[in-house]
Amino acid sequence: MLDRRHVLAGLSSLPFAARPLATFAQAAPKRLAMPPLLDATQSGRFSLDAQRGQTDFIGAGGGETWGFNQAYLGPTLRLATGQATGAQVRNGLPEDISVHWHGLLIPGEIDGGPHQAIAPGATWSPEIPLTQPAATAWYHSHVHGATGRQVQMGLAGVLQIADGQDDARGLPSGYGVDDLTLVIQDRRFDRGGRIDYSTTTVDRMSGFLGDTLVLNGQVGAEAVVPPGLVRLRLLNGSNARIYPLSFADGRDMHLIATDSGYLDRPVALGSLTIAPGERCEILVDFSSGKDARLISAGNPGQMMGRGGGNDFSVLPFRVDATQKPRITQIPTDLGGSRPDGDASTATTRQFTLDIPMGMGMMSRRAGTQLSINGDAFDMNRINFALQRGTQERWRISAGMMMHPFHIHGVSFQILSQNGRTPTAQDTGWKDTVLVNGSAELLVRFDQPATPSSPFMYHCHILEHEDGGMMGQFAVT
Repeated sequence: MLDRRHVLAGLSSLPFAARPLATFAQAAPKRLAMPPLLDATQSGRFSLDAQRGQTDFIGAGGGETWGFNQAYLGPTLRLATGQATGAQVRNGLPEDISVHWHGLLIPGEIDGGPHQAIAPGATWSPEIPLTQPAATAWYHSHVHGATGRQVQMGLAGVLQIADGQDDARGLPSGYGVDDLTLVIQDRRFDRGGRIDYSTTTVDRMSGFLGDTLVLNGQVGAEAVVPPGLVRLRLLNGSNARIYPLSFADGRDMHLIATDSGYLDRPVALGSLTIAPGERCEILVDFSSGKDARLISAGNPGQMMGRGGGNDFSVLPFRVDATQKPRITQIPTDLGGSRPDGDASTATTRQFTLDIPMGMGMMSRRAGTQLSINGDAFDMNRINFALQRGTQERWRISAGMMMHPFHIHGVSFQILSQNGRTPTAQDTGWKDTVLVNGSAELLVRFDQPATPSSPFMYHCHILEHEDGGMMGQFAVT
């Protein structure tokens, strides 16, 4: 049996171990396009068609991609809280897919996890009842063992839960003008410009890292903004890469919302870290008229010599002085709520995210050995059951690397991180938390989930999820 030190040393020396990320350089950056907006707030209905397409990301010819209603990625869905919305999802692809509504507080039978697979040629038509606060969520395929590849190919999109009160809050709301959706992904491409998801042992153990940054399905684009306040809805749609974000000129980012909705008031931050599956909304002031550049530090928290690296550009912003700004003042009251649940009587449940050490991890079988509490995911096993209306204290530990931990069907309060008060960006309602050592959560379970349609909990590094670092629970 090899010990941890020897295994890590051996793997970090392999030729495929480290992949720095750099943006693709273009002489004349093109304007960043927004995903098409599919607004269902009035009709109460929408349709998604999973389909094949062709996409040329880097000018090398390109190749096959997958998307919803288009060649790559899907439209921004806007749904109204307080009403049920009818969905129709048709699978025009040659294999099973699913559509998980990541961040929606809805019953397990329509959650879109591995148990709601849609066969080729089939249509899934759930009714989605929304009663939760306004927030930025997202949707993506969630077929066990294929999630990483299917999301790489493009089966993902942003979902806005709208309550119609953004003007009253004094927030930018002009889609694609002063309210920008940013899907941040990293990809690898072969010499022909085709998406390359040929995974190695290191990819399966540490998570797949691309070498080219893709924003809203584009490479080398720039955002054009008015000289005022601009709202950025950030989604980390990467398989594994963590982005410590800041602006190159040091300007503040005013955090207004996290995964599950608004904070009570904006929080000024010099930087924030967004992990796979997380969303956050920030306000950025461009009233000076000066151009700016959003940057990321090198990927932290990866095992096997894959962390660190130089800062890289995420997105340049060009201020268009001919545009009239609509919002110029940071609001003081967002109307959100700060979690304040009572954990004193909550039952405690422990979770350990396991990466195996030893010779087995060196084989292609290693992907089947990732686990939580020693149990690799089994579709036929319900790990535990809960009663609706109960709350629990969940303690998650991860010793070898950072793990973004996601729970379906709930929002939670982060009580502590490594025994300390949560960071400023983690004081709101969440559904995904970056575990860097340990985290303690207060979770309330209000949505039903039967044993045949359970909720998932898992690491949101998609290679870990596919490899077995996932469990499931029922709520009755």
